[in-house]
Amino acid sequence: MKKLLVLALPVVAIALIALQPAIDPLPIGSSLPNPELKMKDISGKEVSFKDATKSSGLLIIFSCNTCPVVKGYQSRINEICNYAQKNNFGVILLNPNEAYRSKGDSYDDMKSYANKENFDWYYVVDKNSVMADAFGANRTPEVFLFDKNSKLAYHGAIDDNSDGDGVSRKHLKLAIDELLSSKPVSQKQSKSVGCSIKRVS
Repeated sequence: MKKLLVLALPVVAIALIALQPAIDPLPIGSSLPNPELKMKDISGKEVSFKDATKSSGLLIIFSCNTCPVVKGYQSRINEICNYAQKNNFGVILLNPNEAYRSKGDSYDDMKSYANKENFDWYYVVDKNSVMADAFGANRTPEVFLFDKNSKLAYHGAIDDNSDGDGVSRKHLKLAIDELLSSKPVSQKQSKSVGCSIKRVS
């Protein structure tokens, strides 16, 4: 009986971890958190959300180098970032994977990944996952779109299918288009699908 209890403990521990609630995300309509906090960009510069914001607003994506879902989405991430910039939204990607800095998400790894993918926007280190905590971000990739008044207008996934060929609704692009047309965002939230953010426990 004692042996059975010992064997069952790891199973119970895994179940409890799985049941731990995710951090609550920033509510729609919230102001941009910590707009002046400086973060290290792959260019070597220290930049803030305020620095990155443009006249139409700001697109923030929590991302990384190591998540297979990010890699599967990368061409779509690049496409929507370019689209946002062309429409005067600032763009900034944050890497919050503090526990993976020695496992493919280091600053040098970020520079190499961004160079390979031809990033033309900020890609910064979210040191100690401070911004991920402030936003209640739990996944990579995970999107937060702010309007021209720096209010959260959309949060969630880029689209409705991790398989690019199966996409039927481009949530983020539609939200951008609606903001540009001064319309209410018709779908303000969606479920982010990706890898869990690797916080230091």
